[in-house]
Amino acid sequence: MATENKLQSYELMVIFTPVLAEEDYKAAQKKFADLVKEYGGEIVHQEVWGLRSLSYPIEKKTTGLYWLMEYKAPTDANAKLEIQMNRDENVMRHMVTRLDKYAAEYSIRRRNKHAGTETSAS
Repeated sequence: MATENKLQSYELMVIFTPVLAEEDYKAAQKKFADLVKEYGGEIVHQEVWGLRSLSYPIEKKTTGLYWLMEYKAPTDANAKLEIQMNRDENVMRHMVTRLDKYAAEYSIRRRNKHAGTETSAS
């Protein structure tokens, strides 16, 4: 059975080094979002979590800049994306998770709920 090159849903969590300047942090996010698009994917949602404490030190750092991106891409795009993340010295850790239909639905509900609380708080 031949595998189709259809788009699958994924979630990418990246922890960048905390010493990045704001414009470098945004440039790094844009770099990986552009790579997903270049490899035939589409961005569904991005969340900038900012500076957070780590559970354990990584490279003698106790904080990191978190970024979450949901996207749809062909399965072969993840291997190419992972190579680029491993080469980038600003990336301390990364994790790609494939979202099944239930996780994708939950993610949509979570975003809508979160968006509703932001507008009511304003």
